[in-house]
Amino acid sequence: MLALRIALRYLRAKKSHNAVNVISLISIGGVAVATAAIVIVLSVFNGFNDLAASHLSAIDPELKVQPVQGKVFAGADSLADVLAALPEIAAAAPSLEERALLVGQAGQMPVVLKGVSPERYPAVVAFNTTIIDGTTVGPEALDAAPTPPLYIAVGVAVETGLRPAPDTGASLFVPRRQGRLNPANPAAAYRRADFTVAGVFRIEQPEYDADHVVLPIDEARRLLDYSAAEASAIELRIAPGVDAAGAAAAVEAALPDANFRILTRLQQQEAAFRMIAIEKWMTFVMLIAILLIAAFNILSTLSLLVIEKRDDAATLRALGAPASMVASVFRWEGALITCSGGLLGIILGSLLVLGQQTFGWIKLAGDPALLSTAVYPVRLAPWPDLALVALAVALIAAAVAAASRLFTKKL
Repeated sequence: MLALRIALRYLRAKKSHNAVNVISLISIGGVAVATAAIVIVLSVFNGFNDLAASHLSAIDPELKVQPVQGKVFAGADSLADVLAALPEIAAAAPSLEERALLVGQAGQMPVVLKGVSPERYPAVVAFNTTIIDGTTVGPEALDAAPTPPLYIAVGVAVETGLRPAPDTGASLFVPRRQGRLNPANPAAAYRRADFTVAGVFRIEQPEYDADHVVLPIDEARRLLDYSAAEASAIELRIAPGVDAAGAAAAVEAALPDANFRILTRLQQQEAAFRMIAIEKWMTFVMLIAILLIAAFNILSTLSLLVIEKRDDAATLRALGAPASMVASVFRWEGALITCSGGLLGIILGSLLVLGQQTFGWIKLAGDPALLSTAVYPVRLAPWPDLALVALAVALIAAAVAAASRLFTKKL
């Protein structure tokens, strides 16, 4: 294509007026900086998404089986044994969740209690890695204190003043599920169980660190007046080398009926990850608007270039070139300037992100011992991030090429 070849020559050639050279470089640089900013910001959101997912892995299982109707279901222990025997599943443990009132030394607060199996639960999630004070979850913790062990979130510890110690007790209160209530004795409407605070954990997620407590599932069943085989979920760890979709399909085939739903880790925290995704793509839209503003510089460059190359256009017309071909030269020029800046920005942004991933140039302020990560988290995603950025640059290049008709009507 002759018009494209001429446009490429104009792009590389030195202009007769130095101002045109400077404005051309500014136009390319503006598009490059805006494009690199988009790549970097999208990668930062990817990094925060991965960081949140890594924290949730300490308490959210890779797969969770829950009943479609009702809070609990029977036969949870035997069903956990069946699922644990699947080749796609490495470990399975029943769990029981409910709301309760925790009373400690310095205060009381509503909490979310989670009953887990001390023998099975550590094999399903890395919960013990989150304990910052006290003993870990395991069978040995059951005999270490006069009352059953209780593990509290860091927010609960701050609110109630509870700390791990053999003589530090706490009480959980829940409404009675069965039996008749006596209005003359309101206290009889609640069931109570006493515990020894065995540990404090921190997940780095507000929804867990604010009000969660963990206790043995047998004690949770006794407190909530459930039978020995009832649970609200079965938590699963996928075997190495098996993807979540394949494991979920195997679990679904092994379930006795359709009254269960299988949730992946992302589905368990769908609202939180959806919010991160919304913030990411809203930021993407705003940065695209900045890229559009940077593209206005290209229009000014084209206007100056049309003035400078007016004699060249007249020569082409004298040689028999139609007006449409002459105009297409400047349309290609606008598209090439935009695409050059966009490609440069994608390369620059990708290199900066990969450098941060590899070397951790930018550190987070604060004590590294208190931070969940010492470096700014980023992750480069060629798909869909870079693909969408390239598509946006291409669309803007097409728009700039179309807008160049404003300066080429009289050529």
